[in-house]
Amino acid sequence: MITLTEKAVAAVKTALSAASEPAEGFRIMIEPGGCSGFKYSMGLESFSREGDAIIEADGIKVFIDAGSQSHVGGMAVDFVTGLETSGFVFDNPNASGKCSCGKSFS
Repeated sequence: MITLTEKAVAAVKTALSAASEPAEGFRIMIEPGGCSGFKYSMGLESFSREGDAIIEADGIKVFIDAGSQSHVGGMAVDFVTGLETSGFVFDNPNASGKCSCGKSFS
């Protein structure tokens, strides 16, 4: 359903090790908003919720709620570091368009 690059896995592992509270993995959610209609939301997560899909990548659990699952099938998540910005990048084949920052899509 979702793939994580080595850089994305490393970034999540770093976040998990630095977390103030224990977490098992992270959650990816699709929410209304952003300049293109939908936006990505991510955060550390300690447990699964009813209806979640759980994907494991190199020891990392990715939790995806039922409402977001149809939007993320086949998506690849990467982590990039640049001079002006660093962060997660989403290559989502389900997006028909996206904003210039890459954080929202339609």
